Amino acid sequence: MYKIGLTLLLCVLAAANESLDIDRYQRLMQLRPLAVEFIDYYRNISSGDLLTPGAGLPNQQDLQCLTEMAMLSQGVQTGSIWALRMIDSWGRLPAGMLYGNRKDLGNFDECIRVDQLAASTGQSLRGKYCMAKVLSASMLGGNVGALGMMSVQTAVCLPASCTGEHMETLLRQFFKQLLNIELSTETQLINDAKCQTAERESLDGLAIFTIVLMCVLVAALLLATLYDYFLCADQKHLPALVKVFSARANSRSLFRIVDSKTNPNVIDCLHGIRCLSLIWVIYGHDYFMQAVSPNINLVDVIPWYRSPFSMFIVHGLFSVDTFYFLSGLLVVMVALRSMERTKGKLNVPLMYLHRYLRLTPVLAFAILCYMRILPILATGPLFKGLASQLSAPCENNWFLTLLYVQNYATNTVCLPHSWYLAVDMQLYIISPLLLIALYKWGKKAIAGIVVLMLLLAACLFSMMVVRGYSLSSGGMSNEIYFTTHTRASPWIIGLIFGYYLHVNRGKTVKLNPVTVWLGWLISLGLIFTCLFALYPYQANGNPLHIVNEAFYVTLTRIAWPLALVWLVFACKYGYGGLANSFLSSPLWQPLSKLSYGAYIWHILIEILNSGITRTSTYFSNYQVMLRFWHDFGFTILLAYFMFILVEAPFGGLEMLLLPARAPKAQPPPVAQSVQSKSPITEPEPSSIEIAPALEPKTAPIS
Repeated sequence: MYKIGLTLLLCVLAAANESLDIDRYQRLMQLRPLAVEFIDYYRNISSGDLLTPGAGLPNQQDLQCLTEMAMLSQGVQTGSIWALRMIDSWGRLPAGMLYGNRKDLGNFDECIRVDQLAASTGQSLRGKYCMAKVLSASMLGGNVGALGMMSVQTAVCLPASCTGEHMETLLRQFFKQLLNIELSTETQLINDAKCQTAERESLDGLAIFTIVLMCVLVAALLLATLYDYFLCADQKHLPALVKVFSARANSRSLFRIVDSKTNPNVIDCLHGIRCLSLIWVIYGHDYFMQAVSPNINLVDVIPWYRSPFSMFIVHGLFSVDTFYFLSGLLVVMVALRSMERTKGKLNVPLMYLHRYLRLTPVLAFAILCYMRILPILATGPLFKGLASQLSAPCENNWFLTLLYVQNYATNTVCLPHSWYLAVDMQLYIISPLLLIALYKWGKKAIAGIVVLMLLLAACLFSMMVVRGYSLSSGGMSNEIYFTTHTRASPWIIGLIFGYYLHVNRGKTVKLNPVTVWLGWLISLGLIFTCLFALYPYQANGNPLHIVNEAFYVTLTRIAWPLALVWLVFACKYGYGGLANSFLSSPLWQPLSKLSYGAYIWHILIEILNSGITRTSTYFSNYQVMLRFWHDFGFTILLAYFMFILVEAPFGGLEMLLLPARAPKAQPPPVAQSVQSKSPITEPEPSSIEIAPALEPKTAPIS
């Protein structure tokens, strides 16, 4: 996703070397006080200005808009403060357009807070805030194709009774008269769906249901917590339902630190790997959100993209492979130990049901919140457009997300970052076949699984070469990025490595120093090759030949998890050194348990914080770091709240209602490596996702 989004921004580089019509550019520069020119031009507005030729007689809406426009013009001439505020709230032509500044947000609050009673009609004249396209290739002339795509927008404020069509007509006539520019009918200057007023849409039935459901859950949490705190002295005798909903009990379980010395099967370093990958997710998404913000220095994206540091962001997609690796590893280790206790029996329906019930309540509640709660949380110049890109696809496709088939079934995914859950669920569905094969045939099954992985890798390679699918161009990436059969290699490698750890559990592995150093050198070599193999070739904007890209994509999806194999192996068997001390710190455990919630909710926080932006921003690594810390902090707070409100209670209810998957006398020990012993707070392993998932299959968020 980062490649696709940043590739579009790199078009500015091409535009910098192109020419433009100097006369038109100079005339545009004379329009910097755009609002003053506009109101002066329409000093004596008539219905002929408001209606397009052949539109017929004006209707009631047209007449009201005409009346309020005349009232606005008169108010400006008489110096009325409300009218001057409407004009004052307009944006200008952005200073530094040739430096990438393509949006002037004006003053959003000054516009929408205008509320003036019209004596002639007895109705209130309210301000309506819109972003209008004021500059494109057709308006500049010359050879500016790339710059034309990066159109310049500015804020306009007109009476709320005027529709987007009215505004469009007025602006077209304005540009034609003052600049002698005849705009194409295909060029849309105003998107009325993104215009905003102070009035809020009334809550529909689904929004009311979501709010009521949240209130019910909060009430259950408060009652259970109060009972736990004041009426129950002995936590061992806490009623089951109270324990399920009690914030005190769930928080205690969340922050309980599990000592790996009490269980040799615990792999502590998985906590650190999981948390660092989650941080990579949020940090990478923040770079994308910063890149599509109203930056005054968009051209600085070019030198940033050419820097070695950008490779950590552009190739942040490898964190996806990290979570597939963890998923495959944990699935096989937990399942095989359970199968040993049951002599090879595997309750597949219960296994599927447990997985579905662990993931879906949080996901379903998130869909409701993204659809109905996010759009009413805040206001801002960009908020409505950003929020609608997340909520609109859910109107028709929410059920596909709950069925975990959205990566194949639609191009407009509800919760665009949920595609990872679909792939992970589909891999989980086929896992019983591989688990039974591993249990019955052992190493022979490993050989067959390796062949399967190579065939899937060959499938990915051939799809890219034969059909021309590419990740770098952004044209056909969906078929090779979001599909399960092209993303299975890391999961299979995790499965194989998990089988190795299972059959060698309790054993001590002795390696000489040369082997240890060689292992670390190969592992680090694979990691840095995956990240920097295309630098500086790709950073300079040189397109890869499709065969070269196919080799890179195919091999790195195998190389990255192989590097992780050594990392986990070394940390588990005492050869991790400083890396193991860092990754195995007990401080990672609470954050690791919140990782699924943080994955689900971090996009909401990022959209919220980006949408409330009132002024232009500045792109730099330091600014993104500042954005990251407040996004990450609020994400963890929201994830914790949703953990005690939804995730832990529904997980506890599921464990109470369904039969246990394993004898209670010996709970699956390997699962302790990523979760606490309490079944109520058991998080789903590897249910986290990375940078490209922010991207809907149709277009990046902008």
